[in-house]
Amino acid sequence: MIIGLVSISDRASAGVYKDEGVPALKEWLASAIAAPAWRDETRLIADEQPVIERTLKELADEKGCNLILTTGGTGPAPRDVTPEATLAVAEKVMPGFGEQMRAISLRFVPTAILSRQVAVIRGKSLIINLPGQPKSIRETLQGLPDAPGIFAAVPYCIDLIGGPYIETNETVVKAFRPKSAQRPKSK
Repeated sequence: MIIGLVSISDRASAGVYKDEGVPALKEWLASAIAAPAWRDETRLIADEQPVIERTLKELADEKGCNLILTTGGTGPAPRDVTPEATLAVAEKVMPGFGEQMRAISLRFVPTAILSRQVAVIRGKSLIINLPGQPKSIRETLQGLPDAPGIFAAVPYCIDLIGGPYIETNETVVKAFRPKSAQRPKSK
């Protein structure tokens, strides 16, 4: 399985500060995915719509990423164009992912309503825009005791679009699949 990890930040891509998004994603995914083995394709890019679109197309169409997670560029500022770029490369829009991320984040900050994360399907790739802060990335992926995180739905979504069967470490996040779609756990 190949996972694209894209940090979108003008300042981090220019070397003004160190990117924290991709390291946070790698750490969380390493704890959450039990099988199959996965590798990542990482990118650190500026908040430029043509660059983001080109990167998402490359990861989906050329690199064959089953899952592409972006971080950054989802606010209301003029330079925040990640959702526009993501929607521009979409074949199908998956609004529930953004709705759930905002619902989780609203428990912590009222400004979560300013977040414009989206998720889409392109071919056999699920592309999800995540928040930019490592704490928010973890909360939205993993969830809270009384609110499921979005990653619980990711493995089944990837099944449905023709990707590999992903098993999760249930102490981190339990993947949801209907009984008819469940397989025996790998050893």
